[in-house]
Amino acid sequence: MVFETSPLVVGLGELLWDVFGESRRPGGAPANVAFQARQLGCRGVVCSRVGGDALGDELIEFLVRQRLSTEWIQRDPSRPTGTVTVDASRPDHPTYVIHEEVAWDNVEFDASWEELMSRASAICFGTLAQRSPPSRQTIQRCLSVARPGCLIVYDVNLRQHWYDRSRVELSLAASRVVKLNADEARVLDRLFGFDSPDELAFARTIQRRFAVETVCITRAEQGALLISRDEVVDQPGVPVKVVDAVGAGDAFTAALIVAQLRGWPPVSQVSFANAVGAMVAGRPGAMPVLRDEYARLMAGYP
Repeated sequence: MVFETSPLVVGLGELLWDVFGESRRPGGAPANVAFQARQLGCRGVVCSRVGGDALGDELIEFLVRQRLSTEWIQRDPSRPTGTVTVDASRPDHPTYVIHEEVAWDNVEFDASWEELMSRASAICFGTLAQRSPPSRQTIQRCLSVARPGCLIVYDVNLRQHWYDRSRVELSLAASRVVKLNADEARVLDRLFGFDSPDELAFARTIQRRFAVETVCITRAEQGALLISRDEVVDQPGVPVKVVDAVGAGDAFTAALIVAQLRGWPPVSQVSFANAVGAMVAGRPGAMPVLRDEYARLMAGYP
């Protein structure tokens, strides 16, 4: 159950439809994080923009059914609701075609968003929603007005060609926690010219250069590596028959956020996040309903 005193977790960025052939499911990495945080007992809030079209109506209706507030979802009078074409022929390695000139490319900073950021316990954002200047400026303004102590989480999520060094550096500098997968770590290592001998060295360089507190590198079935300022945790993965890996990384991020807000030790943070990510990978869609399963899992943690 979620109470008004529960931590407020904001997913800031894209809200869209993942399109699988003739079917579609709600998605968008920050929206997935907010949805999963809600299921994990926090007040998950999606900050995004959809079109004034039928697809936008359906996304709003879905979130209402899942008991998420839609107060901070803007409607665009001219741009359509975002869609992503997903190729899940390899369930463990889906690929994406992310369509352009959509509503979430034009999110706007306003007083209601500013007030929300000033109350948030955690804000999660990524790289993709910053591909357009309007949304990039809005996201950075939102981060700049976050309350002191807010857990700002950069879930890197590199997609297609929608990133460059300057916006990644800006995002890293704004963050307390950075989460990325092993492939993304290698891409950023080349992008920055670090020439790191291993993932730990890469993470330590990120911490030093950008004053990041925690770096978490996910490695699918091989688990995850979490590097805090004082501790390194290398946690094996949770075996699972992958049905659909879309959204599993976002579920991991949500669980990591919740565990950090609860003050759990790093080893528990990673173990819990691995378990939540595996649960989602074993179900279709990025937003499966798993409240009861999560409640049972959380009962075994501090």
